[in-house]
Amino acid sequence: MSRSGSEQQFAWIGGGVQRIVVDAEASGGRLTAIRQSMHGGAASPVHVHAREDETIFLLAGSGTFWAGDQRWDLTSGDTVFLPRGVPHTYVLTSQDVELLTICNPAGFEEFVRAAGWDLSAPLPEDWVLDVEALARAAEATGQTVLGPPLGSGDVMPPEYLRR
Repeated sequence: MSRSGSEQQFAWIGGGVQRIVVDAEASGGRLTAIRQSMHGGAASPVHVHAREDETIFLLAGSGTFWAGDQRWDLTSGDTVFLPRGVPHTYVLTSQDVELLTICNPAGFEEFVRAAGWDLSAPLPEDWVLDVEALARAAEATGQTVLGPPLGSGDVMPPEYLRR
């Protein structure tokens, strides 16, 4: 059981906030649930998960998402499944975006904890989550950063698909 406002909260890419709703401890290792409040233009580097599948529910806003050679322009109410082992990324295209991400099995929350700034402590004015910090956290938690984010009109580079 998690009550709104009681979740661990982390500063994220582009001034966003990640709220860990359900973690491995709460789910017996079955899943992680994270609610994200993000801003337009926020984008993930192209990366691949070795351990978990990721399902993203776009609660509000819009974004472009890639998994392998597939690309989708999503809006409020849409869902995308990003399987483990397949390179994926996103760029958010509306001003404010709300997402719910479910990862199976649990463990993705450790990446958020490693990369983000725990908002139970004051956020330093100069804090920024850059690609290098994401890559370090990813490597430590079963992911691999393959390259920088894509733009909304881009296709997944073929060299990422042949890995």
